[in-house]
Amino acid sequence: MMTTVSFIGLGVMGYPMAGHLAAAGYDVQVWNRTSSKSQQWAKDYNGKACASIAEAVQGSTIVLTCVGNDDDLRAVYEGDAGILANAAQETLLIDHTTASAMAAERLAVLAAQRQLGFMDAPVSGGQQGAEKGQLTIMCGGSSSDFTTAEPVLSTYAKALNLMGPAGAGQKTKMVNQIAIAGLVQGLSEALHFAEQAGLDASKVVEVISKGAAQSWQMENRSATMIAGEFEHGFAVNWMRKDLAICLEEARKNGARLPVAALVDQFYGDVQQMGGERWDTSSLIKRLRPKK
Repeated sequence: MMTTVSFIGLGVMGYPMAGHLAAAGYDVQVWNRTSSKSQQWAKDYNGKACASIAEAVQGSTIVLTCVGNDDDLRAVYEGDAGILANAAQETLLIDHTTASAMAAERLAVLAAQRQLGFMDAPVSGGQQGAEKGQLTIMCGGSSSDFTTAEPVLSTYAKALNLMGPAGAGQKTKMVNQIAIAGLVQGLSEALHFAEQAGLDASKVVEVISKGAAQSWQMENRSATMIAGEFEHGFAVNWMRKDLAICLEEARKNGARLPVAALVDQFYGDVQQMGGERWDTSSLIKRLRPKK
């Protein structure tokens, strides 16, 4: 008998993630705010499209969510029509949304009151990582819930770690985004300098990528940055949402994030240029001379 799992939220991340679950042999029930997407997913992966959250969580042992932000989490989890009110006792709830640690901590408390498990499990790897099943997942919750979740999450993860109690996954994702912000700005400035100096930027990357300057961003984004192509999926709008969460958490814990705060403003410039949907490597575009 196949294990039944539910997946709520079929955006550019959730759609392929739920697909990996189906491919691994799970009986997957899906719900999405736009029902046509649920119907299409069911056709693509031979799963079940549900008309409501209540229907989607019925009979499931694990419910996974991947939505937009804290407000979306409240909409799908809370209220009479939400996950908390309709999931059976002992069901494990796993949230992949990049949201605030406070939202995760709140949901963990509400879940426990209903004898439900809860883990926050934000992901890194973007749309490409989701499609290839190569995501990094940072989890917050109990060790027993993590043990239960591990085989399910492994269907689309290349790395999977328990970071601490509820909220720790979200805080780890914040660390990830803070690090990326500085790296992408540094790479943008370096490539821009190479171009202004009359160097062949591709040859420069070929040389410096063999030394201390090498990074994932350089390896995976430098060629498209040089070409002015910004279509890798993780949009500037999403990065600004994430950095706002980071900066708010920093205000609470006393961390100083001068570079992250500055890069957040730079992403605001990219939005003003019409780049809301460009990927995060588009920071270089604001440095280049306007044609």
